[in-house]
Amino acid sequence: MFLKSLTIKGFKSFADTTVLDFEPGVTVVVGPNGSGKSNVVDAIAWVLGAQGPSTVRSGKMEDVVFAGTSERKALGRAEVSLVIDNSVGLLPVEFTELTITRILYRAGDSEYSMNGVPCRLLDIQELLSDAGVGRQQHIIVAQGQIDQVLNARPEDRRTIIEEAAGILKYRRRKERSERRLSSTEANLTRLQDLQREVRRQLRPLEKQADAAKRHGDVVSELHSLRLHLAGREIASLRIAQTNSGAEREQLSNEEIHLRSHLAELDERIVRSESKLIASGDGGMDLLPRAESLRERCKGLLALVNERTRAVERDKGALLAADVLATLEAEQSRILIELENVSEREALVAPKIEEVKESETLLKADRDAADLEEMSGIQLGASDRAGEVRGELVALRSTVGREVAEESRLRNRLEKLSEQVQIATKRFDELQVNIRIATEAELPLVASLDRANEKEKVASRYLDAAEVELREAIEDQRSWQARTEILELSLSQARNSSGLDELEGAKGVQGLLAELIEIDPGWELAVEAGLGETLSSVVIQDPKSARSALELLREKSTPGAVISAVPGEIKRMTQIVGAPLRQHVRSLDGKLNDLLDHLLHSVVCVEQGWKEAVDGSLENPGLTFVTLQGDRCGPDGWRVGQAGSAVTLVAFEEATLACANANHLRQSAESKSKAALLAFESSKNDLVKSTAELQANDDVLTKASDLVGRTQQDVASLTNDISALRVRLDELQLVLLVDEPRLAELENLLPALEAAESAERDAILENGNRRDVLEGRARELAAIRAQLTVNASNLIEQKERLENRSSEITAQLLQHETELVHAADRRTRIEQIIVSLSVLSDLLLGHTERLEAEVTRLREKRQKLSQEVRLITSELETSRRERSDVEKRLLELRELIGRVDVADAERRLKLENVVQLVRSELEVEPDVAISHELPALPEGTSAAARVRELDADLRRMGPINPLALQEFEELSERHDFVAEQLEDVKKGRRELNKVISAIDEEIVRVFGSAFADVSENFEELFSTLFPGGQGKLRLTNPNDLLGTGIELEAKPSGKNVRKLSLLSGGERSLTALAFLFAIFRSRPSPFYVMDEVEAALDDVNLHRFLGLIAEFRKEAQLVIVSHQKRTMESADVLYGVSMAPGGASKVLSEKVA
Repeated sequence: MFLKSLTIKGFKSFADTTVLDFEPGVTVVVGPNGSGKSNVVDAIAWVLGAQGPSTVRSGKMEDVVFAGTSERKALGRAEVSLVIDNSVGLLPVEFTELTITRILYRAGDSEYSMNGVPCRLLDIQELLSDAGVGRQQHIIVAQGQIDQVLNARPEDRRTIIEEAAGILKYRRRKERSERRLSSTEANLTRLQDLQREVRRQLRPLEKQADAAKRHGDVVSELHSLRLHLAGREIASLRIAQTNSGAEREQLSNEEIHLRSHLAELDERIVRSESKLIASGDGGMDLLPRAESLRERCKGLLALVNERTRAVERDKGALLAADVLATLEAEQSRILIELENVSEREALVAPKIEEVKESETLLKADRDAADLEEMSGIQLGASDRAGEVRGELVALRSTVGREVAEESRLRNRLEKLSEQVQIATKRFDELQVNIRIATEAELPLVASLDRANEKEKVASRYLDAAEVELREAIEDQRSWQARTEILELSLSQARNSSGLDELEGAKGVQGLLAELIEIDPGWELAVEAGLGETLSSVVIQDPKSARSALELLREKSTPGAVISAVPGEIKRMTQIVGAPLRQHVRSLDGKLNDLLDHLLHSVVCVEQGWKEAVDGSLENPGLTFVTLQGDRCGPDGWRVGQAGSAVTLVAFEEATLACANANHLRQSAESKSKAALLAFESSKNDLVKSTAELQANDDVLTKASDLVGRTQQDVASLTNDISALRVRLDELQLVLLVDEPRLAELENLLPALEAAESAERDAILENGNRRDVLEGRARELAAIRAQLTVNASNLIEQKERLENRSSEITAQLLQHETELVHAADRRTRIEQIIVSLSVLSDLLLGHTERLEAEVTRLREKRQKLSQEVRLITSELETSRRERSDVEKRLLELRELIGRVDVADAERRLKLENVVQLVRSELEVEPDVAISHELPALPEGTSAAARVRELDADLRRMGPINPLALQEFEELSERHDFVAEQLEDVKKGRRELNKVISAIDEEIVRVFGSAFADVSENFEELFSTLFPGGQGKLRLTNPNDLLGTGIELEAKPSGKNVRKLSLLSGGERSLTALAFLFAIFRSRPSPFYVMDEVEAALDDVNLHRFLGLIAEFRKEAQLVIVSHQKRTMESADVLYGVSMAPGGASKVLSEKVA
């Protein structure tokens, strides 16, 4: 595997497309400064995934895009493609060539692709990591990286070895596992909090769930019992309805039979009445006519006899001799008779008028009787009365039922209205309670939120206080231990200074560190400037100092003394930087000269140790210190604090810090106690707020449930009231029709009954009256006949007499003529006599027949009267039977009405029960009927059990109907959370195992890699530095996971303790030895280096090229160099130049 080609376009100075073809071996890129040859190395690093702009020597990543020149426009993107030969299959892909392309747009968008397929940077890094090309790109050594290797922290050097050893993939796996572990820990914490919250919710909900379960059991049993009772009631109502139907049918059949019988009776009564009416005439009107005709016949017979006698007399007159005398005498007699006749006629006429008046009265009475009888027949008072009585009975029953129903409905309406008012009042009260509870809910919720927030804040404050307390305790313990250690160190310093041994000696003033005052912030700088002199004992004068030294020698005690009066006082003559002396003062003013002497050549620089080093090099006679305690002077350069020199200040700081830590601990304890009290108080407030809110929620829930039920009750009652009002309106409308009709019939019935009674009486009276009238008629007929006959006789006699008189007069006047015609007249008279004889016989026959007819008619009338009495008796019997039938029919109608009312009530009750079963019990009636009686306690009936269960429900009061479901759901959630928690814990254990396994693998691989690199470094260092010694040392051998790597280099003949003291060439060789040790231990297929040998002289360059010769056999090397000898060792040589347009170009190519 090796780099085959590099294509650059728009990257840094390469504006045009530039292709560099590589071959196995050594490829050297050369060119003048600024031509862009290092951009080739940057391009390789960039296409392999370099992320930091500094890795490609840029301020920001967009700077890699060609920025343009005065002659060329800036480009919009940078594109680099690197072709890797994979013919040996080192990379785990099926391609023999792999082209990696990276494109960066000026807008900041970046794209990666492999063989033209878009991919991620991570894909490229993971693909190349197994080939020894890691994310840190240790195989690419850019400019300045040599010094970075030596100046790097030990942990950074370790990273280079880890990348070469392929440990970074384990690190990535560990990082991913740790991220997952962190996420798992967060999930674990969240799930634990969730579990605690669920448990907190479960406790009160469990009680509610138990109550709801008990309530559900009671409701279920009550539902089952009510279902059974409702089914039994439905069955009994249906049976009763069936029986009622049979009874109703029986009564209806009986009613039909009675109606049929009543119709028969009505028909019989009508027939009887018809017979009675028909028999009321029966041809009896012929009797008066027959009697009248008989009388007339008798009168006519008498008249005929009289005429016969007159004719015979006329005949005799014709035979008399003295005809004239006879005529005159007859004239006189006739006149006398005329007068008698006139007198008799005058007497008969009034009698006839009386008879006429009597007949008129009789006719009026008969007409009145006939009219009265006919009017009774026409009105049908009996039938009408029967009909009215039947209708009245039915109507009274109907109206009675309607009035009773109206009264019942009005009572029901009043009760329902009262219930509605009560329910409405209860609804208003519940609404007020709900409003009060709702208004109270927001403050309670707010109070709960505040309590919850307060509890959270108090919990956080308590956690923070506990953390602060733990930190304060740890800090106090740490400072206490440090104080004790420093005190011990200070005591050792005092002992080493000999102060205790010199106690009481002449001129002893104390330790210098205890006799001076240092400005705050300058302690480390002063300690660095004075060094070990701080722990010296100050003696009053040189003589006393000599005596002190002799005393120490005598006691064989080590110590250090310094005279307060220096032999020669040196002062600062040249100011470079900030004089340190002005920041140090003598506490009693006696040591100012000593301090001037000690610090006359010590200055402080504020920039850092680099400026101190530079100042020391420029002013060898001065000592430069920094505020951080760094010291650079003629006696050497030191970075950081010295061990014992800072003991006194450190002890004072530690003492002060220990006191502060103790104070902080006390404060933290107070805070912790206060936080605990606040937490307990907030927790109590939270419990109280939760209880209040729960109580308010219970009230609100109960009120809401009651409101719902009340609304349902009000709606049901309102519907019932509406239905009742509709029924009342219907009843009122019916009563408006029935009551007037009832009053009308009641008013009409007495008249009809009176008419009926009058009709019966009239029939009887008519019969009697007819008999009386018939008797009167017969009497009047006889009288009239007699008077008529008499009147007729008188009239005829008068007419005859007048005629006779006229005749006689005429005879007298015409006697002569009559005599002439006497024979003719005689003949005519004889004819008349014969005719009269015939007429008399005829009248006599008629009279006899009429007499027989009158006798027959009288017998018939007597027989008809008997028939009328018989018909009347039958009519009365039929009417009494009809009355009995009507009474029974009325009773039947009342029974049917009661049956209908009971049936209607049962039907309504059945409908209500069915509606109840369907609406409340939510089953069909057949299901309720077939529902069996649930098991009951011994000695308890179903109704009693229902009452007990109702009492239980009332005692339970309002419950949360969703509590059981919520409890089950919350229990499931708790179990689910517990399972998740267990899974998370299991996952955490697995992740810890994975991390432990990764750590073991990292330790194993790193240990092996470090051993190889250390061995190769020692070998390569001795090769590059003949006679020299170099080695790698772990900063913490016991912690192979986090230990850093210290690099020690001792060239031959030098005792260098710090790498910074090496020359530039030595530093470069040392860094190269380290890098090539890594390359040798964990080889990569190619390496890229940018002017790594620039600081080497010819000898060291020769050694470097020896390493190149070693590595070129196994790896491909791309080197950017200015060294001629490096160029000579190249297999392929590229020259890069900067064109006049400001863009880099490959000018030449040489194949070695």
